[in-house]
Amino acid sequence: MYEQNQGSGSRRGCNLGGGRLLIALVVAAISVITYLSQSQVNPVTGEKQRVALSAEQEIALGLQAAPEMEQQFGGEDRDQRLEQLVERVGSAIVEKSDARKSPYVGHFDFHALADAQTINAFALPGGQIYITRALLSKMTTEGQLAGVLGHEIGHVVLRHSAERIAQQQLTQGLTGAAVLATYDPDNPSSRSNAAVAALISQLITLKYGRGDELESDKIGVKFMAQAGYDPRSMIDVMKILAESGGAGGPEFFKTHPNPENRIEEINRAIKEVFPNGVPGNLKK
Repeated sequence: MYEQNQGSGSRRGCNLGGGRLLIALVVAAISVITYLSQSQVNPVTGEKQRVALSAEQEIALGLQAAPEMEQQFGGEDRDQRLEQLVERVGSAIVEKSDARKSPYVGHFDFHALADAQTINAFALPGGQIYITRALLSKMTTEGQLAGVLGHEIGHVVLRHSAERIAQQQLTQGLTGAAVLATYDPDNPSSRSNAAVAALISQLITLKYGRGDELESDKIGVKFMAQAGYDPRSMIDVMKILAESGGAGGPEFFKTHPNPENRIEEINRAIKEVFPNGVPGNLKK
């Protein structure tokens, strides 16, 4: 009697395991198909992108997130001269560069944040762009500010947020499928398989983030040069970040590549824009 029940239990376990595998395959297939179907051509680069949001949705999402993000960095700076400087330089880059071809023109907004301790600049989807007083205080030229803002405008124009959301949806779907296929509630050791799948998902996300930063550096060089700024000023920004501790820790596990490696890529981008050397009449 015992042996017969045991065999029946094994068969039930096999059936349940097969059912989980089938469901996992369906979940994975749906995730991949959904990701591949989310395709749009970027009007600035002309390249096809996998994005999960429309431009209008990005703009709305950025505006919705703006108040909370501003609060985290002490709100907008009360020094109107800083605010006006950031707005003037950022707007000039958009108006005089290929960024004006993007669907976000008219929605770009540039802000100086009051945080005097955190060295940071970031862009929200749709065109809300920020730089902290701490980073502004490290700068000595308008060109350096143009380097930072050109980079952040690049994130918006290249639609990195929309790409990341689509990628996260894909990796979450595949991770869920992997967990479903490998996790057995009666086998505690299978939990480690689920943890490995989750870790792989996180590493993929980090890799995309590093690539985004380098891509934004490259297009930022182009944008600031088109607006009349010396792109070598972006190298000065990288040196500022390095001196401020930006290079500490293992590079692979950072969202941003370390400043020294970014300098190499920026120099390559400058040579592509100015193969015969940077003109002497650009604003530093």
